[in-house]
Amino acid sequence: MAANPQPNAVNDDGILPIVRIPILDRKQALFAYELIFPRPAGSDIDAAAHAHTQATLSAIADGSLKRLVRDNRAFLHMSRDLLLSHADILRHNARMGASISADVGLDDQLLTRLRELKSQGCLFMLEDFNLPVDPERRAGVDALLRIVQFAKVAVDHRHPVAARAHMDYVHAFGVKVIVTGIDTHETFIDYADQDVDGFQGKYLLRPERVDMPRLTPSKLGVLRLMGALQDENNGPVELGKIVRDDAILSYKLLGCVNSAYFALPRQLKSVEQAAVFFGVNRMRNWIFTMAVSGMDERPPELLRLALIRAHMCEKLARSVKPELQEMAFTAGLFSLLDTLMNVSMAYVLEHLPLALEIREALLEGVGPFAPLLDQIRHWEQGELEGENELDAQHLQTMASIYHEAAGWADHVYAFADGSAND
Repeated sequence: MAANPQPNAVNDDGILPIVRIPILDRKQALFAYELIFPRPAGSDIDAAAHAHTQATLSAIADGSLKRLVRDNRAFLHMSRDLLLSHADILRHNARMGASISADVGLDDQLLTRLRELKSQGCLFMLEDFNLPVDPERRAGVDALLRIVQFAKVAVDHRHPVAARAHMDYVHAFGVKVIVTGIDTHETFIDYADQDVDGFQGKYLLRPERVDMPRLTPSKLGVLRLMGALQDENNGPVELGKIVRDDAILSYKLLGCVNSAYFALPRQLKSVEQAAVFFGVNRMRNWIFTMAVSGMDERPPELLRLALIRAHMCEKLARSVKPELQEMAFTAGLFSLLDTLMNVSMAYVLEHLPLALEIREALLEGVGPFAPLLDQIRHWEQGELEGENELDAQHLQTMASIYHEAAGWADHVYAFADGSAND
């Protein structure tokens, strides 16, 4: 009988397979990240738990986990071994909280440990749970609700009346509610006026429903800029002329490419110089990036997700069709253009003369870029079961690409919103 593949704690580059999934507040600002650890298909659960423990310790020790979440609050699923043997993780990282499941309520040793950690200021979030009928199990859940500060309540599989009753039960213990399974803006609105501190779900990735499609002047300006950049005859001089009238965009663009992140041998003093150094196609994508990132009408986390998709799509294309890398970047970036503009994809693409391969991927889900976008969508939601399962090697490849893309997106967005100090 063949042994199950044993997952590695980190890949050869020391990258932890991890996905950060945002939790937003009622104003759609970032409340916290939840950190998800994808597990390769066919791996042994106990071995995976051990690898997760070791990987988590390594990632915290070398600072890579902190870089991934920046200075934001983050909830990390922690095993029993981590909580009992390595509690310093929480004590020494004030913004790091532990996500725990309801079944630990029957573990007296662990409950004692959690109470001790809470008294030291540690944060805990209880995973979604169903109220047990069994009195002993109900007592275990109640014991956890006296410890945790936050609790998840999934609303996608509960009737609204049942969901609110569940929220009331949690609130009775003085615990704040994070609602999950918010997959449409209509559902978000239904719960936005409730006593809820955080929202999680796919609604962020979908445009709001509007009666009449419309684009604000700033969005129209971005689309006109993108349309002008599509002309294949544009060279470095033409790109410079297109961007020159937007002093803020030029400033942010040059500040970003000249930052220490790219370690250029010399400072680039104009968009024309940057286009010569990086190449016209890559520079065109850079201008797209800064223009989209500069739109401040949508949640910042949505803009980061669009940048992550762009970078990941480009990297994935490298191993499939290297000649389409730069086009893949555009496909990734524009895959959330409907949500960024808050209109249908068909409507927004009427304003953009995009390549056929990109249009097919965005409108019909076909063509060379569609499988890449599907991989990225499943990865960013931590949906790696069934047909989406990844073998260990592919999972580690995706982890490396995601980690690099997240760091890159955070860096670029910092220049777009003016918070960069590099």
